[in-house]
Order: sequence, then C-alpha cells, then structure tokens
Amino acid sequence: MRSIAHESDGYAPGLPMTRANGALPSSAQRVVDALAAAGLKPKVVLTSESTRTAQEAAKVLGVEVAQIAKSLIFRGTQSGRAVLVVAAGDNRVDPAKVSQIFGERVERADADFVRTITGFAIGGVAPVAHAGPVFAVCDVTLARFHVVWAAAGTPHAVFSINPQDLFRLVGGVPADVRVDSDVGSR
Repeated sequence: MRSIAHESDGYAPGLPMTRANGALPSSAQRVVDALAAAGLKPKVVLTSESTRTAQEAAKVLGVEVAQIAKSLIFRGTQSGRAVLVVAAGDNRVDPAKVSQIFGERVERADADFVRTITGFAIGGVAPVAHAGPVFAVCDVTLARFHVVWAAAGTPHAVFSINPQDLFRLVGGVPADVRVDSDVGSR
C-alpha cells in the first residue's frame, strides 16, 4: 500500500503525494474543513489503491469490513429528497426499512443525483460536507467499534472517526437498517 497519512495540519514527509503542491484534493479538503468546524481533528489517509468499496477500503487499511462506514444515497420516489444512510460495511441496507424511517418509499440514487446532492462521486461519498440537504440515517451497528473509517470525498481518501462523533456530526436517525433485522430506531 502506498498511502499518505494526513493530519489536518500537514502531510507525512517523504511519502508520495497526489498533488504537486501537497494540498489535499478539494473534495477531501471540504471534508477536513467540515470535521474541523465540528471541533474534530481528522486523520485522513490518501492511498494510491482504491477505497471505492467497503471491501477495498478494509483491505487497504487492514481493518474489518464492518469498520468501514459506507455512505449510501437514496432518493424519495415522490419528493425526490435525498436520504443518506451511513452503514457498517458488512451490512446490506434494507430500502424498506429506510423507507419506513423516512416516511416515503426510497430507491437507490443514480450517479448524477449523488454527485449533485453530495458534491462527491460514488465511491468517495463522505458522510459530511454535502453540497445539498440530506435526511440522514445512521446504522446503530457501527457503535460496536471504537473507531470506524469513512470516505473523505474521493475514492482514494478515507478518515477515521469515533462512531458517536460520526452520529453527532451526521445528525441522523439512529436505526438498525440491516437486511433481515427488526425495524426500529434506538
């Protein structure tokens, strides 16, 4: 793995950078800025290997797939409103459960809608710093970990965060949205 650990105050010296000037990609900087505005000092990891999927991210980071907080965007079929589900990487999300929580049937959003609403491409959607408003739902099973990892705005950037900080930052409805689990908020 060729990666760069980035504390919000600078790159680790001597490692390859994705930009000649040493700056984070603008989408990753947006995420860092949102986290910093919330009083958090994120550890961002940039890598030459893809972290587009939970499996890829877990492999690159050397963590369990479940420790990847994936950000999935759904769309209300009547209102067209965006719904963000931040889910553990080992869980399949049940759209019927998300629909029940949201109060409207939802479907997975297409790539254009995702980019318009979040400002990020699929595979790099961060749970914060979106371009537009989203209704958020947080998978309560992420709370089983002390630290989880989420996309930081590109398919080659992730950041670590405590799940409770993530839930607070996202402001989502805490719920068990897994396929084959009981519906309900906690």
